[in-house]
Amino acid sequence: MPPTTRFAPSPTGLLHLGHAFAALTAWRRAREAGGRFLLRLEDIDTGRCRPDYAAAILEDLAWLGLDWDGEVRVQSEHLAEYRAVLDRLAARGLLYPCFCTRAEIAREVSAAAAAPHGPDGPRYPGTCRRLSADERAARLAAGVPHALRLDMAAALEVVGETLTVHEEGEGTVRCDPAAFGDVVLGRKDIPASYHLCVTHDDAVQGVTLVTRGADLRPATAVHRVLQALFGWPTPSYAHHDLRRDADGQRLAKRTGAQSLRTLRAAGIAAADIRAQLLA
Repeated sequence: MPPTTRFAPSPTGLLHLGHAFAALTAWRRAREAGGRFLLRLEDIDTGRCRPDYAAAILEDLAWLGLDWDGEVRVQSEHLAEYRAVLDRLAARGLLYPCFCTRAEIAREVSAAAAAPHGPDGPRYPGTCRRLSADERAARLAAGVPHALRLDMAAALEVVGETLTVHEEGEGTVRCDPAAFGDVVLGRKDIPASYHLCVTHDDAVQGVTLVTRGADLRPATAVHRVLQALFGWPTPSYAHHDLRRDADGQRLAKRTGAQSLRTLRAAGIAAADIRAQLLA
């Protein structure tokens, strides 16, 4: 079957060449095979995402010559769906409230003789997983701020099988979700996490091929356990190298990577950018 791919930027800044490469990669894979290319705006972080950046993304992609199928999916318009997914996990006893602050977690990890580490750094030590039901209820009733964590050990017990994905160029690859520990799936300030939203949306939109940067490859293990828990289809994955500057640094918004808008204002043609990135 022709693939369905997607490009899913967060509107927290202007697109740069790294974004353009990711978008063009997904777009070309779909178009060359007669498939579908979808656009999604991952804007659940309301503190950092801005409507003007969202509008700029659409404009810059159109300037590059990219077209997409169907309507743009805007995550902030689907918060009720993510809430329902979290409720389903909670009803199965796979979700628990975590009242620890980042500072408290850091202190507990630093005090441990040999704190286990995962792909994202030190793993959460499971402090709030060990709270009694009465203690949890009391803190919730008192309005103590909390995150929602997946009880990874319980989730993997429910799944009851070795989890794998198909990685292009490698074939079947085994996943190790346990390495991440009890990941956060929701917060008070951000209703649902990247892990939950992206996995849910890929399933809802029928994405069959996920093309994305190699920096996101480890997260596939978390996405795979969520797919297994909900019976969602598992797409194939193709993680590509990241675009870097002349000094070898990864192009990123936070390091001031030159935006497509700046390049356009300097008279650079979209066709030249496409030829450079797709060479």
